Amino acid sequence: MKVIYPKACGVDVHKSFIVAVICDSTGQTTKYSKKRFSTFNNSLIEFRNWLLENDCQNVCMESTGKYYIPVYNALEGHISNVVVANPKWVAVIKGEKDDNKDAKWIADLFKLGIVRSSFIPPKDFRILREFTRYLYKLTCNRTSEKNRYTNALTVGNCKLDMVFSDIFGKSSQSIVDIIMNNDNFSDEDIISCLHKHCKSSHEDILSSVNGITFTNEQKLRINIIKEHIDYLTNQINSLRDIVDNLITPYEDYITLLMTIPGIDRYSAITILSEISNDMSQFSNHYRLSAWAGLAPGCNESAGKKKSVKISRAGVYLKPCLVEVAHCAVKDKANTYYANKFNKISKLSGKKRAYIAIARKILVAIYHMLSTGEVWNPSDLASNETDDKDRIKYTKNNFNQSLKQLLSLGLTSDELISIINQNAKLDS
Repeated sequence: MKVIYPKACGVDVHKSFIVAVICDSTGQTTKYSKKRFSTFNNSLIEFRNWLLENDCQNVCMESTGKYYIPVYNALEGHISNVVVANPKWVAVIKGEKDDNKDAKWIADLFKLGIVRSSFIPPKDFRILREFTRYLYKLTCNRTSEKNRYTNALTVGNCKLDMVFSDIFGKSSQSIVDIIMNNDNFSDEDIISCLHKHCKSSHEDILSSVNGITFTNEQKLRINIIKEHIDYLTNQINSLRDIVDNLITPYEDYITLLMTIPGIDRYSAITILSEISNDMSQFSNHYRLSAWAGLAPGCNESAGKKKSVKISRAGVYLKPCLVEVAHCAVKDKANTYYANKFNKISKLSGKKRAYIAIARKILVAIYHMLSTGEVWNPSDLASNETDDKDRIKYTKNNFNQSLKQLLSLGLTSDELISIINQNAKLDS
């Protein structure tokens, strides 16, 4: 095999130390230089200087959890080609594995150019991604706490969740405050705190709370949960303010992504933080779909096709796109994805249809970020209007055109000759 990188370095990354091996193939014989460094910042700078002294600008390492990030940060901006590879592409043969052999094996594979590089976004997008992922985690925690709050009310025989669509609305929270602060509340107290636009009937509301009594311990637990929900809400609002400041230089891309049905501002920010705005990192939209875990697998052997389910990749991007897909198929202003969803779900089921719509949205995002064009699918007209209606509209336009031509003085024979000439050209 041809050597792509005559001088390459393979790095075996661990929590407390790294082992680096420089493979020099510039001469007639291959030479290896091995050195071990600590993962403290000063030692990583020594590792970088060691690479520069040996004129090695090609480095490859495994993506071992979060341990590779300090090494990558130390090399970024100083080493021209830093590749972070999935461990499955640089797996060592069993029985030939230790720290020194791992680094040497990575270097030997990398110099031949057969190691696939993982996508590492620029530093500003990596920082933005940290905030959006943390925002996602806090939102999930708040949802969990809200479910726990609802269960605490249910355990106390309070059935407000059966009469209110949102237990955290103004009316329902006012009722809970009355119940928590007054053991001898009356029907008038409950009705007096209802909002004027409350759709639930007074009878159902009173039936859901009459006769209930919380013990002091139950009240204490409910108050603790509610305080935690309020704390998480404040933290989420603070994170969103920080994210809004970080995304300011990329507002044009956010506006562009929001032209897609189902994508709101925060969905667009999450998508952009995961894939960045540079689509040249991905050779085509097929690679992007596979990287996001939305492409079917290829698993065939001896003429038999095995499981082709999607991969577990895209831990944060895929749930966001699936959520966008749910919103897109319900968008009444633009039924493009709804029509696509209905056709796919009849053949493959709703779950696969949602994944398919999420993949279509990601493909649209790829082309929009590559070209700068707003969302406008090439098959939008044919999808929104079926063939029967298009034939009907075309006939009406044709009849109107004939009337205009006849009013301008053209004879029937001339019109027939024009039609025959066009029919000959089509044939």
